[in-house]
Amino acid sequence: MAKVKNAAAKLSITPLHDRVIVQPAAAEEKTAGGIIIPDTAKEKPQRGVVLAAGPGKKDEPVMVKAGDTVLYGKYAGTEISIEGKDYLIMRESDILAIV
Repeated sequence: MAKVKNAAAKLSITPLHDRVIVQPAAAEEKTAGGIIIPDTAKEKPQRGVVLAAGPGKKDEPVMVKAGDTVLYGKYAGTEISIEGKDYLIMRESDILAIV
């Protein structure tokens, strides 16, 4: 959790309205049976950690907060790269669940 707060403190970007910034989890390296997955066959992760959240819309505050682990849709959000690290910026409605 301290690692997430440090990453959020270093971000020079603040999401607006109902948007959140998510750091995607690392893609699986091995299958349950121990087979190593090559880079070309890895799927996009659908889990990540919220680094920052906007204030929400006028009558709808944002439910997620920094540090929450969330599940999101496969094609949700827009990929951005800040200082060589990849993040997703998405609407809160693209988040399916808090884990």
